[in-house]
Amino acid sequence: MDFSLLLVLGTLFTGVVWLLDLLVFRKKRKKDTFGDGKPGLVVEYSNSFFPVLALVLVLRSFLFEPFQIPSGSMLPTLKIGDFILVNKYSYGVRLPVVHTRVLEVGDPQPGDVAVFRYPLDERLNYIKRVIGVPGDRISYVDKQLYINGEPVARELLERYPVDAPSEWLLQESFSGVDYKVYNYPARSFDFPEILVPEGHYFVMGDNRDHSNDSRFWCQGQPHAETGCLIVPGYENQRGAPLVMGFVPEQTLVGKAVAVWMHWPNFLSLPRFSDVRRIE
Repeated sequence: MDFSLLLVLGTLFTGVVWLLDLLVFRKKRKKDTFGDGKPGLVVEYSNSFFPVLALVLVLRSFLFEPFQIPSGSMLPTLKIGDFILVNKYSYGVRLPVVHTRVLEVGDPQPGDVAVFRYPLDERLNYIKRVIGVPGDRISYVDKQLYINGEPVARELLERYPVDAPSEWLLQESFSGVDYKVYNYPARSFDFPEILVPEGHYFVMGDNRDHSNDSRFWCQGQPHAETGCLIVPGYENQRGAPLVMGFVPEQTLVGKAVAVWMHWPNFLSLPRFSDVRRIE
């Protein structure tokens, strides 16, 4: 079951019991001259847990939420086992469980590292870099990314680095953000210029050739409700349409802002030496 739902239900139950104790049960205990004046077990635990659950609910739903990085799709920016903090209000304040945006604060910007619910299975959380926002034109040719017709600045830092001996390490820069990416030199998935539709975002992993992102997750199957949209005017050699996956606005969770711990597995000790901002 969804942890957010459990947290809401737990807060609601303990809150109701706490309120009933405040308005009803406590007065009855005072009038009962034969009792010991102590609350029952459920009331006692509810009085203890309600403030804690309420605080966690507010912090987790509206301010910051921790996540763990389970895969290498965002290498070298984020490592497997990184624990990150996600700013929940960067993209608007949303109600827990139903995810309805009730207060507009901001929208994803190009270059942001965003967490969102995977459009094809919203029980899963994904993290990718925002490449295109509504109205942007994106293309990718021979590992060169183009945004609105302009090539994204890139610099080769190292061929076959020790941490990734089959990759090239590059730095890309656009929209005032500098970040590193991995490219596998023997593989390239090019796509022609596409227009990012309103209410959607185009995302890619920094580990460019090892990331399930907007380029791949639709697997050629259009489905508008999950953001799998046909790019008009393009077909492959078999006559099938080009289908790209866009992140619908309503699936956004927040902006990843910092790494606060690295703990790759339970057999190792957590490390706090990798604390850093996420660029």
